Amino acid sequence: MTTIALTGALGRMGTLIIQEAAKVKDMQLVAGLDAVGAGKELPGGVIVKDASELEAVLIESRPDVLIDFTIAKAAVNNVCTAANLGVDLVIGTTGFSSEQNDLMKKAIEGHVAAVISPNFSLGVNVFWKLVADAAASLKDYDIEVIEAHHNQKKDAPSGTALATVEAIKKALGEKEIVYGRQGLMPRGKEIGVHAVRGGDIVGDHTVLLAGSGERLEIKHQAHSRSAFASGAVRAAQWVVGKEPGIYSMADVLKSR
Repeated sequence: MTTIALTGALGRMGTLIIQEAAKVKDMQLVAGLDAVGAGKELPGGVIVKDASELEAVLIESRPDVLIDFTIAKAAVNNVCTAANLGVDLVIGTTGFSSEQNDLMKKAIEGHVAAVISPNFSLGVNVFWKLVADAAASLKDYDIEVIEAHHNQKKDAPSGTALATVEAIKKALGEKEIVYGRQGLMPRGKEIGVHAVRGGDIVGDHTVLLAGSGERLEIKHQAHSRSAFASGAVRAAQWVVGKEPGIYSMADVLKSR
């Protein structure tokens, strides 16, 4: 039995993760926390606790894994608290600064196992592999990364877009990155990155590789956040018992 605690339990992702976890025979939600809505009852009779009570809740409920889909500032504190108590982690929050990433890395390494990914969808993780393969095969083509999300998303470009850029750079070597273009901007050998925000778009990511006389587009479109939730639940099952360190969804998928 894998027991999980969930921060951001009343959010859109939290709600879907609870639904997906309930489908897994050997998984149980033992704690849910949120910055608002303390006192509400979750499926299975778990009462939502205020996010400020995380340490006490983890000590009392003793989960195997903490799943975090919140905001960067809160997530750093959640990660450090859970790691200090020996609770493994699944982190889907995005928008971290380099300093925040360093803090989490220091808290995790040598203490707990953590799966950290800007996108837990199985399809996106295949998308990254396809993009890297295409970039390596079409080295002289111009490359543009375009992402689109709903109008409430705070960080831009998305964590998935940034991970896409890293996959391309890994295939091609270091490249200049240009975020949008304005004015006189003759194209060089850079990777262009563009963010679109509007309506209720769940998440679209496109990589355009353009050469002389042709272009190739590789695209992933998320129709529902349930794709992210099911991946996070899979990661929570996988991470328990792993050696301390930071893992990716690629590591999770290798075990399939």
